[in-house]
Amino acid sequence: MIVVAMMMAVPLIHAQESMFNKGDNVINLGIGIGNTLYSGSYYTKGVPPVSFSFEHGVADGILEKGVIGILGYLGYNSYKYDYLGWGYKYSNIVIGGGGLFHYPLVNKLDTYAGILLGYNISSATEFGTPAGYDYSASSGGVVFSGFVGARYYFTDKIAAFAQVGYGIAYLTFGVSFRF
Repeated sequence: MIVVAMMMAVPLIHAQESMFNKGDNVINLGIGIGNTLYSGSYYTKGVPPVSFSFEHGVADGILEKGVIGILGYLGYNSYKYDYLGWGYKYSNIVIGGGGLFHYPLVNKLDTYAGILLGYNISSATEFGTPAGYDYSASSGGVVFSGFVGARYYFTDKIAAFAQVGYGIAYLTFGVSFRF
């Protein structure tokens, strides 16, 4: 079924114009849904997953109309675990870089797939305990994400985007600015 759909789409692919090109710069501001880090009973959101990224087109003509871009990424979220006035406040900062492959499938739509390699800086602070038992800690670790997404351009410079993948959020929506 998927093979048949792809074969039917081949004539359409050749008719599309690329919305992301070598030399383009794009800033993305996003907000995530479906946190990948904290969930379950007694967890409440602090700051939802928010992200800022910058992408630069570095190579074009890949598979005829494809473009490769490099990405810088910064993401943040915070959550609170509260059980009867006692719990922890958690926060995460993800800093990373990656690569994307753009290929035009539909007019005005910049479709892409990418990978991200980064570092997650996590912190936890205990609250609601008697004096002298306050706890706080921080740690970090390498994070890896694969994702697919699309940007729909309303003008030559402004687009809305949606991205699905494993990272600071399962689904990210936002706005993109090309310059």
